[in-house]
Amino acid sequence: MSHTDRRKKRLPLSFSLLYALPVFAAGAPVLAQAAVTSPSSETRAVAPKKVSVHKVRTGKATAQKPSTQTLAPQTVRKQNVVQTPSSARTIQQARGAGAAAEGGTETVEVTGSYLRQGRNTSANPVQIITSREIQQTGVTSVGDFLQRMPSIGSSGTGNADTNGGAGVGCVDLRNLGSSRVLVLVDGKRLTQTGLSGGSCVDMNAIPVMAIQSIEILKDGGSELYGADAVSGVINIKMRHDINTGAVTMRGDISQRGDNKTGLISAYKGWNFDHDRGNITLMGQYDTQGGVMMKDRAWSRNPQSSNTMNPNFGSAISTNGMFFDPNTGSPLYNSNNAGSMTPYSKSSRYNYNNDTSLLNNTQNASLMGDAHYDFSKHFTLYSNVMYSHKTSWTQMAPMPAMGSVAPSTLPSAIMIPADYPGNVSGEELQMYRRMGEFGPRKTETAVDSLTAKVGASGEIIAGWMYDASFTYGSTMSSFQTSGVGDYNKLLREWGLEAATPGDSGSDLIYNPNSCVGYAGCVQSSVLSRLSPEAAQYANYTEHDHSQYTMRDFNARIHNDSVVKMPYKGGGNLGIALGMEHRGEQMSYRPDPLIAQGGSLTNTVLPTGGGFNVSEAYLEGNLTLLHNMPFAKNLSIDGQGRYSSYNTFGSTYNWKAGINWQPTRDVAFRGTLGTSFRQPSVSELYGGTLMSYNGANDPCDMTQITSYGSRQAAVMANCMKQGINPNTFQQAGSGQVPTLNGGNSKLRPEIGRTYTFGATFTPHWVPGLSTSASFWHYRVSDTISALSTQYVLDGCYTGSSPTMCQNVTRLSSGQISTVSALNANLGALTTSGVDWDLSYRFRVSDADWFMVENNFQRLVSYKQQAIPGGEHYNYLGSITYQAQGTSNPTVRDYASLTWHHNNFSVTYMMQYISGMHWNDGTYTIYKSDGYGRVKTPAMVLQDLTFNYNLKRWNFQFEVQNLADKQPPFLVNAASNSNDSTYGGWYAGRSFLLQAGMNF
Repeated sequence: MSHTDRRKKRLPLSFSLLYALPVFAAGAPVLAQAAVTSPSSETRAVAPKKVSVHKVRTGKATAQKPSTQTLAPQTVRKQNVVQTPSSARTIQQARGAGAAAEGGTETVEVTGSYLRQGRNTSANPVQIITSREIQQTGVTSVGDFLQRMPSIGSSGTGNADTNGGAGVGCVDLRNLGSSRVLVLVDGKRLTQTGLSGGSCVDMNAIPVMAIQSIEILKDGGSELYGADAVSGVINIKMRHDINTGAVTMRGDISQRGDNKTGLISAYKGWNFDHDRGNITLMGQYDTQGGVMMKDRAWSRNPQSSNTMNPNFGSAISTNGMFFDPNTGSPLYNSNNAGSMTPYSKSSRYNYNNDTSLLNNTQNASLMGDAHYDFSKHFTLYSNVMYSHKTSWTQMAPMPAMGSVAPSTLPSAIMIPADYPGNVSGEELQMYRRMGEFGPRKTETAVDSLTAKVGASGEIIAGWMYDASFTYGSTMSSFQTSGVGDYNKLLREWGLEAATPGDSGSDLIYNPNSCVGYAGCVQSSVLSRLSPEAAQYANYTEHDHSQYTMRDFNARIHNDSVVKMPYKGGGNLGIALGMEHRGEQMSYRPDPLIAQGGSLTNTVLPTGGGFNVSEAYLEGNLTLLHNMPFAKNLSIDGQGRYSSYNTFGSTYNWKAGINWQPTRDVAFRGTLGTSFRQPSVSELYGGTLMSYNGANDPCDMTQITSYGSRQAAVMANCMKQGINPNTFQQAGSGQVPTLNGGNSKLRPEIGRTYTFGATFTPHWVPGLSTSASFWHYRVSDTISALSTQYVLDGCYTGSSPTMCQNVTRLSSGQISTVSALNANLGALTTSGVDWDLSYRFRVSDADWFMVENNFQRLVSYKQQAIPGGEHYNYLGSITYQAQGTSNPTVRDYASLTWHHNNFSVTYMMQYISGMHWNDGTYTIYKSDGYGRVKTPAMVLQDLTFNYNLKRWNFQFEVQNLADKQPPFLVNAASNSNDSTYGGWYAGRSFLLQAGMNF
């Protein structure tokens, strides 16, 4: 049947649309507000008939051979253009006609521009990662894969972050933080996590099998997508226009029999009405069993200090620690039988026996995508992504240490001299870990929805439009058991405030304190609580947060507005549009937490949001084309005007140039600015307390590590009545730290420039290589100071204002350190990227693919406070918990051998060695430290693939050498979670089977 006959036999339009209704209905809540586009498309071989508008709506083509590279060397499939009457011409044909007029020049649209440009003509440094590369690694989340890339830093969040990570996978680019990278799906913003204190896009919520490719724009200030793209853009392109189906099943287990991981995913697409419409459905369910710290020899015994004679574990044990409230010196432990024994270091508590090393997670994701081409002027489409994720992690039992301001309950647990069993005859202060409550188990449930509806098409004469609306919502629930009801616990112990309502009050003993309280069991601080008593005093908290985003975006563009009127002149392309976005967040803590009645800190309900209206413009001018020494010479300019209801207006810009003297070589450069409004989480997130890795400068062992600064530390401690010669920090290696939002934050200002070159020699088919130099500077950076920096700044005298952030009890023990989000000083970093991709054939049945991504960090300097000293973090790693790393060299390489239907891929990740840093200074053994360096690390994987008709089988060995992560004193896992999380599980084995239909 001819193409013309098929057109005559099409179903009536009203009947055809019934096929699309199910998915369009999913977008109905937002359809009335506006429309959304889904700019990524999957390019398929198409028979000579009318091609779907949606397929080329964005003009993106699938990279075939080098898969990880800059824009220039990618291979693009030519479009099939069929001559049809003008009334039936599709958008693709309209664009194709323009290309034909230029002699068949292949054009693509890649992240960083809204204009389709010829090969090797973009100034933007873009790395392209295909779905094949992702799936051959066997990862179940996008974040786990991206962590292998040298440009991805250690400031993100992964599954190894078990203290507050909530199973969230967030990435950061250039080690500038996950809040400074803009993550898009099909070119549009995605709903964020809305976690307290900081927010990001959760990569774990994106189904891996639904991804077509990932494009990483590795320079900041992308004015087209948002001025808040400080470090760059990660654009995840989903699969669309699928007319086939597939099912994939995967299982993974570590060599030690834990961290069992499973995945099942499926997709099916249907074209209808002679390819005018398409419906695609995708689903994925994955689970990860997690690992406990006690199940790995290297993490079993937590080292909590880094002196020549280190401590292990915590002095806060289930036996309780009783110390002199005047000197802070530990004097007794209880025997949990009603009496006291002299304090012994052997009574220290190994909290890693109860702590998770890797989270347990379960994640279910669904995606529906549909479009219908009414004509070349109007294509309607909808995309809905939904995920439900649960995570489970465990920590050691909660310590009972007193309340945290602004709670009015006693800030210190003072045991009266007349308390039964107090053999000292004097008042003592007590820290006690509540083992009777059991380990703290945190369960998180997150429901995330992103719904997009939109329309696109041709207006007239090559002018295209794209109008879209995105609605995103994330609802999170957090449940933590074992946090305790402080009031009930004191009541059972027979302790009452001498002055109720005064947090500084002493406690008096009342042997009948439980009288009149149902369920209360009279007990002793020197004995274990009975099960009945523990049930009365224990408490499980329930917190809730919600994040909402509404984003309207409208754009028109024309790739060829006018041709330059001289020989060799090229086209002028223009794109312009507007965007209006609103973001809101609320955090509702448990009522008992809000009242300050638990053993943790007080958290009050918070909430807020902002709106921004923006206009943007891009122009791309090809000055010379196909001329001697100017195969292409083009310039690109972008500008964005933003008006915030909170911070006023700002204008940001970006400029780029590309010069391709011959077909083999291209030179490029960009210069741009950025402006990042504080996120709603950074502004309005609740204040939470975590036990960060840090050491009290006044501790008798820690003070010996300050070298020439020791005298100043000694003097400042003595001023506060603390004698460092005898004082011992109660929670060795960990300090209670308050983190959270700050409504007084100001925006960040950034500037970025890059320049580089791409080499694709035509005499070596399949080879492409590129190199780039990049430089970032960000002022008024929004972050939280490290706990150790606050303490050192106060007690060394380098930053005396830090002392106002440190509160101590009358015993001298640290009550809390406040490290809320703040505008810090400037951050500058620069480096060099080198990418290589080479595919070559050695026989009819055999060919090889070599790919390499290399990063050499040149500088990384940061001011902790505005106008303060610039600290050099190049080649260093912050050794305490929540620390980041800046290795000088990172590399990711893969080698694949294909033999007919069989292939083997070797993958290698390299991280250079680093010197330890305490957050301010590089540390040395001469200062009294035990270890000061981390060695270079290599992670190796080996994958085998075999295709048998419609079946694909994959077997993989991850961490081939069973290499354990390097040692690091972080008072938790004995390594660095965000840098070396890929080594944590050890050698693992993966088996996968998939079928296409």
